[in-house]
Amino acid sequence: MTYKVKLPVFEGPLDLLLYLIRKDELDIKDIPISTITEQYLEYLELMKMLNLDIAGEFIVMAATLIHIKSKMLLPPSEEEGQEEEDDPRGELIKRLLEYKKFKEAAASLAQMEGGQRDFFSRGSSKLPDTSDEEGPPPFEASIFDLITAFTKVLNDVSKEEFYQVAKDEFTVGEKIHEIFHLLVDQPKILFMDLFRRAKSKLEIVTIFLALLELIRLKEIFVIQREPFSDIEIIRNLESSKVRSSNDG
Repeated sequence: MTYKVKLPVFEGPLDLLLYLIRKDELDIKDIPISTITEQYLEYLELMKMLNLDIAGEFIVMAATLIHIKSKMLLPPSEEEGQEEEDDPRGELIKRLLEYKKFKEAAASLAQMEGGQRDFFSRGSSKLPDTSDEEGPPPFEASIFDLITAFTKVLNDVSKEEFYQVAKDEFTVGEKIHEIFHLLVDQPKILFMDLFRRAKSKLEIVTIFLALLELIRLKEIFVIQREPFSDIEIIRNLESSKVRSSNDG
């Protein structure tokens, strides 16, 4: 798989750590470093497998987490009263708390300016107005929400299907065409439904890359109604209008 997706703005390593902490409802001031390091490295491997454009700071954070984990495995100091001062996680926790505060302030400003709960926005076009729909207003899913959902799809595929040799070859372009035309016929698609008929790992990965490319092209929105809830995929009708007017 040589296709490379470059999203316009990509969340950084602190975003991933905060995501993992929220997802598992962990105490940010008492991070289980072994668990977080393992999960962080798993996400990093998935991003590499998908050939996403990963900034070097992700690798630096991986090295930092491994270093902290190794220090946590050392026997505690015999000097009393030094536990908090010598906690290898201290600097990382401080950075996470400061970054979390910054993100929350930015989200509050966005609400005040546009009344839009777009905490995970990647700078795409304005989300469609859903004020007439029941339930909470949507917000844009992050790349980590997408990777989590993608992992679930891979885990749900049986071993027989997962290792099946696909007779048909799939291209990202073909899958982009299929997803776009599905959205012409229906207003929204659930993320998991895109993969119902996929028969191999190659097809699953190709569909996911096509989805990321449509996000990059601002042809679709991927939204959630609540944190870590099902992901919905909807067309960006504004983009379609612009394209139609240019074609005309």
